[in-house]
Amino acid sequence: MSRVLSVVSLVCVLLAPNGPVSAQEALPRTEPGEVGLSAEGLEHVTDLLNRFVEEGRIAGAVAGVARRGQLAYLESVGFQNLDTRAPMTETSLFRIYSMTRAVTAIAVMILSEEGRLDLDDSVSLYLPEFEEVTVLDAATGATRPPARPITIRDLLLFTSGINSRNSGPYREARVRSRSIPLSQFIQNVVAAPLMEDPGTRYRYGVATTVVGAVVEAVSGQSFDEFLRERVLEPLGMMETVFWADPGRSHRLTTVYRQTDDGGLTPYRIEEVPFTEEPALLEGGVGLLSTVPDFMSFSQMLLNGGELDGVRILEEETVRRITENGLSDSVLETRRGGMGWRIANVSVMLNPSSAGYPTALGEYGWDGSAGTIFWVNPTEEPVIVLMWQSSPSNPESLRQRVKALVHEAISE
Repeated sequence: MSRVLSVVSLVCVLLAPNGPVSAQEALPRTEPGEVGLSAEGLEHVTDLLNRFVEEGRIAGAVAGVARRGQLAYLESVGFQNLDTRAPMTETSLFRIYSMTRAVTAIAVMILSEEGRLDLDDSVSLYLPEFEEVTVLDAATGATRPPARPITIRDLLLFTSGINSRNSGPYREARVRSRSIPLSQFIQNVVAAPLMEDPGTRYRYGVATTVVGAVVEAVSGQSFDEFLRERVLEPLGMMETVFWADPGRSHRLTTVYRQTDDGGLTPYRIEEVPFTEEPALLEGGVGLLSTVPDFMSFSQMLLNGGELDGVRILEEETVRRITENGLSDSVLETRRGGMGWRIANVSVMLNPSSAGYPTALGEYGWDGSAGTIFWVNPTEEPVIVLMWQSSPSNPESLRQRVKALVHEAISE
């Protein structure tokens, strides 16, 4: 990042009503060389991100790299908003969309550890509406009862038969909208037939938002309250929220889409913007976050459920939920050498199939507007990248950054 931009970013942060909080220092900072990373190699990451900004492919970005539990790299480039020229900073807020799923999975595992639910419980035990769910017969178009009930494990592994929020049937039926409460969302999901019997296929969809409703039913708290008290505040993730209130809205980044002439134009994804409090608390795609906040979350996973003396889950629990959870037959319905874990992260099972540097057992997930995180238990880097663009990964920028980080590992 240029010296001028660094100074401007610092001034903006210091003057902001909600400036840096303790979450920004959750991971101790260190020089790259102290944790086996090349400072020169990490500068190539900054150079690449700056080039994408200068060439008009993204408006700005924030990137973080930790290793051995210490933050070795945290850089901001470009702008939150091209019209106002508000610079990206460490406290810039991003729509993390599907990265929300991993946070939700940790919430339900807290209840599991406490013996308040079992992953193999039927969802209908907590959400009685699911007793009425049906399955679509693709051949006849008729519906029938499922071969067995949907379990909480099915929801977490995307083997429930529940469809995607972007699927044609769900869009036509308006199953999901940020303008409806979670109770109405559940009714809409149950009214739409499952695409197949539970346990027979991996189908990415809105199942994790159903998990949020289970958390509410079991805990007796609203989903946002439970997340805040049991996950976010204990980890110092004070900037991870469901909407950007007036004290935070100036830090919310704008989503951009490339135009035919090579420029960038604002792109609205949601009918209810993230500057308004949503009716729907979505465990699947609802959170905003910052890079430092999600570095803390990712490091907690790598540490086996603990961060800075605060334990969120037992180490054995984290080990189990970060192993592939799909059966061989279901795994065949998920391509690319990747498995799926109860922690709602993708896991690398065949590194040779990836086409970019990775490792067996590495896990993480992305968001549909340009955010992603990776946790590598073998070499111990934690990588979090955030920008806001549609499509989310212009010219494979995620993989190009990741390759540079891996090249920077010196020992």
